[in-house]
Amino acid sequence: MPTTTQRTTAKRKTTKAVKTAEATKRAKKTSAKKTAAPLYRVRNSRIHGRGVFAACDIKKGTSIIEYKGDRITWDEALELPPSDPDNPTHTFFFELSDGNVIDGGSGKNAARWINHSCDPNCESFEDENDRVWVQAMRDISKGEELSYDYKLSVDGKLKKKELKDYICHCGSEKCRGHLIKLKKKKKDKKKDKKDDKKSKKKDKKKKNKKKD
Repeated sequence: MPTTTQRTTAKRKTTKAVKTAEATKRAKKTSAKKTAAPLYRVRNSRIHGRGVFAACDIKKGTSIIEYKGDRITWDEALELPPSDPDNPTHTFFFELSDGNVIDGGSGKNAARWINHSCDPNCESFEDENDRVWVQAMRDISKGEELSYDYKLSVDGKLKKKELKDYICHCGSEKCRGHLIKLKKKKKDKKKDKKDDKKSKKKDKKKKNKKKD
């Protein structure tokens, strides 16, 4: 069962979908077409609780399922009773780029059962219409469990007791042991900036060629 944020006003932890024009463009090209056979099924998971599994072979880039629910503010979200009274840190909140939250616990939302993995086969993204989708990062075989990296962001430092609530059970060789998003090193940040500059230069060259 995915955990997307801790229910506390002192510290807030949440998963965010990447919102980029590139991801939206890619999703439009490869979004799942309506077919008689569903792309996924919900059943018990070896990772944790319930899980979502591929009901058929799924191609890389396919938008498999939308993360749905009531759209509310963080203040409203924190006022809601816990989805599991025995585990108050467990919720189905998914933070949007505008700062609001999707409460996946409201209504029918199979995407809330997608488990975390440190070596996932899916990723989440927010499109230009502020809708959150879970998309295949690679070809997925029928029967595989769907997963994405929650990359939980943290306000402030976590104590050892708090970190225990976010232990990862994905079983991957790349497992980092918890659901918290790793901070990028300075070298990685510099590399990202260089890559961004290169991609911008390429886009400019393409535009100039079209003009010529």
